[in-house]
Amino acid sequence: MDVTAGLVLFLIFCLSYLIVTYVKMMKGKHHLPPGPTPLPFIGNLLQIRINDIVNSLMKLHRQYGTLYSLYLGPQRYVVLCGYKTVKEALIDRAEEFSGRGNYPLFYNFTKGNGIAFSQGSKWKELRRFTLSGLTQFGMGKRSIEERIQEEVQYLVQCFQDTDGSPFNPEFLLSRSVCNIISFILFGDRFDYEDEDLVVITESVKNIFETTSSTCGMLYHCFPDIMDHLPGPHQQMFKSFQALKRFIVNKAKINQKMLDPANPRDLLDIFLIKIEQEKDNPSSFFNWNTLAMSSVILIFAGTESISTTLRFCFLYMMKNPDVQEKVHEEIDRVIGDHQNPSLQHRSQMPYTQAVIHEVQRIADVIPLSLTHSLTRDTELGGYKFQKGTVFIPLLTSVHNDPTQYEDPDSYDPKHFLDENGCFQLNPAFMPFASGKRVCLGENLATMELFLYFTTILKNFKLEPLVKPEEVDVRPIGIFLANVPRPFMFSLIPR
Repeated sequence: MDVTAGLVLFLIFCLSYLIVTYVKMMKGKHHLPPGPTPLPFIGNLLQIRINDIVNSLMKLHRQYGTLYSLYLGPQRYVVLCGYKTVKEALIDRAEEFSGRGNYPLFYNFTKGNGIAFSQGSKWKELRRFTLSGLTQFGMGKRSIEERIQEEVQYLVQCFQDTDGSPFNPEFLLSRSVCNIISFILFGDRFDYEDEDLVVITESVKNIFETTSSTCGMLYHCFPDIMDHLPGPHQQMFKSFQALKRFIVNKAKINQKMLDPANPRDLLDIFLIKIEQEKDNPSSFFNWNTLAMSSVILIFAGTESISTTLRFCFLYMMKNPDVQEKVHEEIDRVIGDHQNPSLQHRSQMPYTQAVIHEVQRIADVIPLSLTHSLTRDTELGGYKFQKGTVFIPLLTSVHNDPTQYEDPDSYDPKHFLDENGCFQLNPAFMPFASGKRVCLGENLATMELFLYFTTILKNFKLEPLVKPEEVDVRPIGIFLANVPRPFMFSLIPR
């Protein structure tokens, strides 16, 4: 066969592939909400800014309304926008929307194991078991509160050691916060310079940043192609493997000294369950689900909290009047001779509102992980088939003008009533909502309050530029928004 004939056959193959792909993409489209017209194979990628996916989706929301169809590559999604629609789907129809949609970046590693990316009975059983284990080891109890208070004092000491010199808080924060979930999983904390802790936090950081990058977006759209190409995603998978190796090694150490009557940590609980069900061939409890569930807990329990705290620092420096009011409330309620505790929370409505408003406007997770239908369902006048995949656009909830008076502005009054009492807005979903809500929400809320109030009790946050020049714009393309790197000074109070 000559070169010309080979080229013709190749072009015919490519054209046939595009035609078949396009037919599959358009199948049943007339039954779905409107949206931009997709192109073969690449879908709507030329009609959105791939380096600014969240704002692109918000623009389409303004054009097409609260439900619209979108093709990221050949994969079709329905985007849920605005508080009313997201609530109707994730809360009012929670069971129908409890499936996990495809997420190639994580599926490549988890293979559908673990608490976040499993489906059906496996997901329900793993989630119920993990939530019970988290509760057993302190989540929502006084014991974990004391552990957080102790850990934040280690961090305060490191901050004091800076002597007011400018520094970047990112690494100290992530290592400190990681120690909270480490205590639950492994029964102990790490020194901030411990090599194991460095491996964990560096791996989590790499995963978080890669999933929020252009590369992460492209992998989500074209995983079969990206698997064979070099790029940051390949390093991300190495980071996943590093976390898995660490977990498995820890579990093997635990297994040698395992006492079923006296579990020491969450790994012990999992190992006991594996042993109990070792003769059950249909059991969901094995070393893979142990490793994947633990990795997801570390990932979710480290970066999202430390990222939110860094945003808190930025917004306090940009709004010194807000920081001053927080200091006043801390001095009035807590005083000089005690440390912040959860019992102070109800007496500190302004500080609570300040933290919640940072979570709302910083919008660390602008897109909830995809959901899929567990059965045929009607929503917004459309009938969707089982398996339809949805993207809940949480940014559209946190910026819904029907729920927030001035959503584009940072204003703690969004969470205060006319009497200055704290008031939780129902359109507040930083941990998602419904059946798939983050199971560490209570722990995260405790951490944010105790870390924020303890740090603000001890320090005044000083920017290196004028307050109006503090840059709170996030860096983020796909999964997460992260603050731009910054340095600041902590002045002892």
